[in-house]
Amino acid sequence: MSTFLETDRLVLRAFTAADADHLLALDNDPEVMRFISRPTSREAMETRVLPRLLHDYPCWETRGYWAAEEKTTGTFLGWFELRPLEEHTPAVVELGYRLNRAAWGRGYATEGSRALIDKGFRELGVERVTANTMAVNTRSRRIMEKSGLTFVRHFTGDWPEAIEGSEHGEVAYELTRTEWERSG
Repeated sequence: MSTFLETDRLVLRAFTAADADHLLALDNDPEVMRFISRPTSREAMETRVLPRLLHDYPCWETRGYWAAEEKTTGTFLGWFELRPLEEHTPAVVELGYRLNRAAWGRGYATEGSRALIDKGFRELGVERVTANTMAVNTRSRRIMEKSGLTFVRHFTGDWPEAIEGSEHGEVAYELTRTEWERSG
C-alpha cells in the first residue's frame, strides 16, 4: 500500500478495495455519521464510495482521499481528504476527514489536517484550502480552526434528505496560501 504522508502518529496511505469493511464500519456508526448522512450499504460502498476514494486526480496523478492508520499499530482510524475541486487544477482543494470514535479527542484530525495543508501548499500547488460542515458540528469547526482555517460564511443547502441540525445551515472555512505563509 502506497504511503502518501506520515506524521508523528499517522500514516495516510492510498485506499484499496480491501478497505471496504473498514469503511462500512465507519459509515454505519450513527455517531460518526451524525452530521454527515445516513448509513452506507455495501452496494453503495462498492459502486459509489470506493470508486470516489480510489480516483486519481490528473493535476496530481494521485488520489484526493487517504486511509488513516495509527503509525505504531497500523489500526485503521478513518480517512482524510485533500481533493481538488476541479479535476485539472490543484489551485482550490477541499479538506475533509472522517475518523472512528476511538480516534476522537486525541488530536488525530488536527494533526492529519495540518500535515495535508502543509503538503498541499509546499508540494502540490494549492492556493486555497476550503472546508465546510454543518453549523452545529462544533467539533469539526474546532478542528478547522485549529488547522488554520478561518470562518468565511454561513449558507444553507438544498439537501435531498434533512439531517437533525441541518435546519441551522452549513458553514464554510478557508485558508489561502498567503495566510498560510504569514502564519508559518
